[in-house]
Amino acid sequence: MATNATNALAEIGVIGGSGFYSFLEDVTEVPVETPYGSPSDSLFLGEIAGRRVAFLPRHGRGHHLPPNRINYRANLWALRSVGVRQVLGPCAVGGLQPQYGPGTLLVPDQFVDRTQGRVQTFYDGYPLPDGSVPNVVHVSTADPYCPEGRKAALAAARGQDWEPVDGGALVVVEGPRFSTRAESVWYRSMGWSVIGMTGHPEAVLARELALCYTSMTLVTDLDAGAETGEGVSHEEVLKVFAANVGRLRDVLFDAVAGLQADGERKCLCTRALDGVDTGITLP
Repeated sequence: MATNATNALAEIGVIGGSGFYSFLEDVTEVPVETPYGSPSDSLFLGEIAGRRVAFLPRHGRGHHLPPNRINYRANLWALRSVGVRQVLGPCAVGGLQPQYGPGTLLVPDQFVDRTQGRVQTFYDGYPLPDGSVPNVVHVSTADPYCPEGRKAALAAARGQDWEPVDGGALVVVEGPRFSTRAESVWYRSMGWSVIGMTGHPEAVLARELALCYTSMTLVTDLDAGAETGEGVSHEEVLKVFAANVGRLRDVLFDAVAGLQADGERKCLCTRALDGVDTGITLP
């Protein structure tokens, strides 16, 4: 499905839970298939502040997909195929530093990949179903998040009287298990800020498709090496996230409204593939 500004179904993508779109008045479900298989779920199309938005439940409806089984390539390809060019990726994380306790909203500017075996490129040389073969492509991820998207997310949080942490490193682990204390202490000693399981390879794959990608992390717990006691539990994470999801949704919607229009985007994300022969036709 080739898209342009006139036939695009959406311009902004949100990868997150179903709670983010369930409060919209008019939502259209659109199943999408990709050369990389099925995404986590259908896309749910709606409108926020006059912007057409495609929501994708990262773990699927019912949260049935653990982080290590998410088809990240299909998710990003599906969003681009309906016209999306900017992506917001809210996620729940653990705080690695004591000052980043539950309820902290941190907008990272870096990530550290500690995953194992996840497919993290579209350009692996394997033929696609249409017979085209991706070339090997090396994109820069020195600054993996869109600077303009980060500005919009930070401004949206401040507008909701939720002072965000501007910058920091998100450590992405394979999951679905939580860290050991030794791992957590090591991550903290490196000066990294928060830890999660889904931020990679989302940001990298978005860059490979010349999409703007912005992460918004909600701290739901202190990671094992940053607290005392029995360590983080799944129930604790869900409880804190549920208590903050409404607030996060308001910030997210304001961030959508604050993103630049496609014709105004001049960030490096949009030029990630300039002069590059990918060997395949992007949607």
